[in-house]
Amino acid sequence: MIIVTGGAGFIGSNLVKGLNRRGLNNILIVDDLSDGDKVRNIENCDIQDYMDKDEFLKRIEQGIEFDGMSAIYHQGACSDTMETDGRYIMQTNYEYSKSLFHYSGEHGIPFIYASSASVYGGGEVFKEDANHEQALNAYAYSKLLFDRYVRKNRQASQSQVIGLRYFNVYGAGEQHKGRMASVAYHFFNQYHEQGFVNLFGGSGGYAAGQQLRDFVWVKDVVDVNLHFLEHPEVDGIFNVGTGRAQSFNDVATATLNTLEGAQKTTEEWVAENKIRYVDFPAALVGKYQSYTKADLNNLTITGDYNKTFATVEEGVSNYVSSLQAG
Repeated sequence: MIIVTGGAGFIGSNLVKGLNRRGLNNILIVDDLSDGDKVRNIENCDIQDYMDKDEFLKRIEQGIEFDGMSAIYHQGACSDTMETDGRYIMQTNYEYSKSLFHYSGEHGIPFIYASSASVYGGGEVFKEDANHEQALNAYAYSKLLFDRYVRKNRQASQSQVIGLRYFNVYGAGEQHKGRMASVAYHFFNQYHEQGFVNLFGGSGGYAAGQQLRDFVWVKDVVDVNLHFLEHPEVDGIFNVGTGRAQSFNDVATATLNTLEGAQKTTEEWVAENKIRYVDFPAALVGKYQSYTKADLNNLTITGDYNKTFATVEEGVSNYVSSLQAG
């Protein structure tokens, strides 16, 4: 049995579908369905069972064994980077993860968990190295502290341990995430609601819409997760991004070109008033990554991962087309 925590969420549900495509259905989804809309992500998944996250944690902490457990994919977390309840974040993201880490280690079960590129803070070097890590908010701190915990206690585990630092993921299944959904999703909705899209104005030395992020398609994220399940000899913390930094203008342009069947430039969309800029939010000053770009050397060399990642133009076009198709 493969456990997927957060299995009804964005990346988790895509991972379950990826496992299904490989012919695997002995899957236990663990999640919190207080937001019942998330069932849309898993209604077509082929799984063995579902369990609430609190019940699952209780059984883990009691040391109860699950028949035939072969791996734990820990995708569940509070992913709201603007959440200010640090106690809640640390309980959900840090303490819960520690319990699963120790359980998997004691039972010799591969443990593949979701970390985050937020652990790099406002730096410009995105390499899996403690010298380049810092936290700009409570969410980032919870992820960074668990990475540090894994490093310090790695020898206590008898199983494969993989941490995956996701960069800016976009794709199907994120409709429940509200403000934390990708900009591609928000641009799609803005276009249908108002006929144009809004981007942040200049900030951090970057011109309007020119802040740069490593935007990675969820299909590629799933492929990386499955790669490590198939390579139990590999261990460590790895970046999961494209290795490219593209602008928010690029995402907006790819969205508009797909929706209108065009091949226009950002400048042309601005001239048509379909890309508009709003003041940078004061609440994000000092807490915002204006630039991210995954260093993939560890993933491609130590992790032996050699697939090509989709560009914004490729991935966003595919995603927006699927949203348009309904």
